[in-house]
This record gives sequence, structure tokens and C-alpha cells, in this order.
Amino acid sequence: MKKVLNKTLLAVIFGVLLGLIVKFFIVDLLRINGTSMEPTLFDGDLVLENKLAYGFAVPFGDKLFFSWNRPKVGEIVIYLYQNRLIVKRCVAVQGMALEYSAVSGYTVSVGEKTYPLTEEQYHNLYSISFVPDGYIMAIGDNVLTSLDSRSYGFIPIKNVLGRIQ
Repeated sequence: MKKVLNKTLLAVIFGVLLGLIVKFFIVDLLRINGTSMEPTLFDGDLVLENKLAYGFAVPFGDKLFFSWNRPKVGEIVIYLYQNRLIVKRCVAVQGMALEYSAVSGYTVSVGEKTYPLTEEQYHNLYSISFVPDGYIMAIGDNVLTSLDSRSYGFIPIKNVLGRIQ
């Protein structure tokens, strides 16, 4: 009886440890909070974060310990900003050209896509003609309500913690 109890306890402890390792280092299930990624992701949606997509993240940190891949345009990434996990779409990677216009409202164009800017965002960004080395530009799919790179700047690649699957 005591042997069975010990084996059961060891199996439970091993299972809990394995689950924690998976959650902290490999994949995590997250709930979307907010409307900035609509119509792709809605408030309350559950999504799977691939924590190994770009590298090995420091647990409870905002940086990658090892990096083996970089975000690509179109991927939905997750990063830490002001102690909050942020989910946005990568719309530009390092070296990509940024073209600004103030003709009929303020905009920034990246490749074939154009995103609206407020006057303040325009004046903060218009002197930057390329995404800086080591950074990405991340914008919510709901561009009219999203608080993103247009407001708080480019995201260091080393701070991108994973990709939403």
C-alpha cells in the first residue's frame, strides 16, 4: 500500500513539474483581452502561444535567453510592454521601408499596406524611413482602436516572446 502511494505521489509530482515546464517554456494558453486584434481575434478568445517560435524566453521576463528565429511579416506575435502581454501583428521587420503621407489624413505605408496615423503618431514617426535593425513594427488588426507601435514605437526583436498559433 505504501509503495503504491509513493509511486502515485511521484507520478503526480512528475506530472505537475512537466506541466509547469511546458507552460513556462514551450506553449501556453492565453485569453485575449481587448478588441485591438478584431476581426482576427476577439475579446475572450483562447489562443495558443508558441513560446519556442523565436527562441528560449527567460521565465517571467521580457527577453529571449537564446534566439534562433525572427518574426516575419504577417505573424501574430506576443511581447511584454509595460508589464502586460501584448498580442499584435508584425507588419514590418528590420530594414523595411516606411512611407508617410499627410495628404488626406495621416498614414504610414509598409509594402502594399497603408495604416492610419493620428497627427501625433505621424509627427513622432515621419522622420524614421526604415524599421531599425533589431526591431519590428507591430500593429493591431483593428487599426482604428489599437494602441501599438504607431503610439509607443518599434518593438525590440529580443522582447518578442512568442507567436500565436
